[in-house]
Amino acid sequence: MNLGRLILREIAHRKLGFVLGLVSVVAAAACLVGAVTTLKVYDHKTGDVLAAKEAEVQERVDETSRQVEARVAARRAEVKARGEQLEDEMRKITKGLGFNILILPRDQQLSALFADDYASKYMPQSYAKKLADSKIVTINHLLPSLEQRVKWPERNDRTMILIGTKGEVPLSHRDPKKPLLDPVPAGSIILGNELARTEGLKTDDTVELMGRSFKVSQVYEPRGDKRDITAWINLDEAQAMLDKPGQINAIWALECKCAFADLPKVRGEIESILPDTQVIEKGTIALARAEARQQAEVVAKDSLAQAEREAAVEIQAAKDDATAAVQAEAVGRAELRRQRASLIGVIAGLVVVAAAVWVGLLTLGNVRQRRNEIGLLRALGLRASQVFAVFLAKAAAMGLIGAVGGVALGVGVGLWGGSVLEDGELGGAAGGAIDPVLIMATIVAAPFVAIAAGWVPAMAAAKQDPAVVLREE
Repeated sequence: MNLGRLILREIAHRKLGFVLGLVSVVAAAACLVGAVTTLKVYDHKTGDVLAAKEAEVQERVDETSRQVEARVAARRAEVKARGEQLEDEMRKITKGLGFNILILPRDQQLSALFADDYASKYMPQSYAKKLADSKIVTINHLLPSLEQRVKWPERNDRTMILIGTKGEVPLSHRDPKKPLLDPVPAGSIILGNELARTEGLKTDDTVELMGRSFKVSQVYEPRGDKRDITAWINLDEAQAMLDKPGQINAIWALECKCAFADLPKVRGEIESILPDTQVIEKGTIALARAEARQQAEVVAKDSLAQAEREAAVEIQAAKDDATAAVQAEAVGRAELRRQRASLIGVIAGLVVVAAAVWVGLLTLGNVRQRRNEIGLLRALGLRASQVFAVFLAKAAAMGLIGAVGGVALGVGVGLWGGSVLEDGELGGAAGGAIDPVLIMATIVAAPFVAIAAGWVPAMAAAKQDPAVVLREE
């Protein structure tokens, strides 16, 4: 008897039982594949959700960065404009200060200087040239001078301060600057306002001074200090009149912005070049204003630095918040997946076990119902192994056909369920959710599970004694 035909007849003879078993296998395979497919859809959608979340929070970070950078840029522009304004004001102030650094001989007593309004000690005129050639950086506008309080014999011994100067000595290492004080040509005299007023002198007048004739080239505006009783002449003429050839008693200079309010720095540089000199700074209201503006510039720069630090902190906080938001989303979806996987795993496991038990019960029922037929077939020569093979082959066919149908159904249900759970289109998640390995494993494993479920009933059928069965009849 052909075993294949016998198996087909067995299936055809018990269609209902075979269909019921097939349905259980389809349900088990569909449940298993559908559950895993749903989870894979969730995993792929999780990647899409996290990517969208990252893009969203990155956009917020970028927007925050743009706003912060705009504020910092505005602050930077404000500080720059203020710095340029302060720089211009400092330039005007330093120029308005006039000469505020006084270089004197080392042995000059300051008490005598302040009492007499001029230095009584002298130094070589060449000192000014030595400073100009030294590449000094803390001062500008070197003006060597010879000053002395004298009597004006031609004007009833009128007391005045005679100042001799040729003009500024240019610094050899810097571009020429417009002088703060124009040179006094030989034969010319410049008078302080009070001296000219009380002596009745004006510009272009000719005057006699200590036996020499001079033309008044300029009369200064009122200054409110000793300059109002000064007479300025050429340095060579002053040295000759005071019998101080090649000598000066002061070098005036203007402190550079780089060393403003830093007299030790100025003093140190000058005294390193001219060791036998001393340096004093003439304090003025303008100097105090310049120092205040310098301090304002420092405060402005500190404010900008603080704004940049705060901006960096704000941007970093936005980045931290963004990272935390993405991590929270990831943690939330991971927890939800764990819950779904746990629930789906329990349900799928129960369905698979139930299907296996159902296949076993169907096979056992079939064996019991067909006990007489099995005894008759055995009496006609069908071997026990063939009986065993018929029932196991029926179970295997049930498992294989059910697995194929269940896989197809499971994939469809899984994709549909994933779409419903994710409340939207699957998009690229559909292709990624279909697992070929799972499909093949299910199709291969289902027949073996069905065989295992029908093994005991098939074994029972094969062991039946046909003589006992027929005698019972």
